[in-house]
Amino acid sequence: MSKEKFITLTSQAVPLSIENIDTDQVIPARFLKATTREGFGENLFRDWRYDGEGKPKSDFVLNDKTYSGKILVAGKNFGCGSSREHAAWAIYDYGFRVVISSFFADIFKGNALNNALLPVQVSDVFLKKILTTVAQKPTTEITIDLQQQKVILEDGSNESFEINPYKKICLTNGYDDIDYLLSLRDEIKVFDTVNS
Repeated sequence: MSKEKFITLTSQAVPLSIENIDTDQVIPARFLKATTREGFGENLFRDWRYDGEGKPKSDFVLNDKTYSGKILVAGKNFGCGSSREHAAWAIYDYGFRVVISSFFADIFKGNALNNALLPVQVSDVFLKKILTTVAQKPTTEITIDLQQQKVILEDGSNESFEINPYKKICLTNGYDDIDYLLSLRDEIKVFDTVNS
């Protein structure tokens, strides 16, 4: 299933400055029964967002109307723990298109990229700057330029980030793995004709 194309995103951000956020905190195991990607967003960070009676906790950032946007800025070591793909589904379904952190668990990073969610890894210093800037001015807009592979703040400060070249092609074209192969069908036919 192809997704929307990702070239550049400019958005406000939601700061979640907690370190070592594991996938069970992102989407608790009791919500993993569904087999489609839809509907997981309502349970994103469920145990942090709601109390035992299902009422929103006012001190959790996703319940604070001061912050909004398509960018989640998280503390170091995001997505550790189990390999559940549902964590990426929940974040995407909630409306985020980018997660910024100074370190991602490899399996989470792969799951995110496979589901059109861009994990942007920056230095500890730049992450602290982003979190401080957003906390001081919640309307701050951050630009994620995937073509240039840069995170740019309103004051012009920026930092480059790395991404697998194949995944960059997929994101910028809105491809999943099957779409990518289908995009090469003419080249495959030529190759097949020449080599048969």
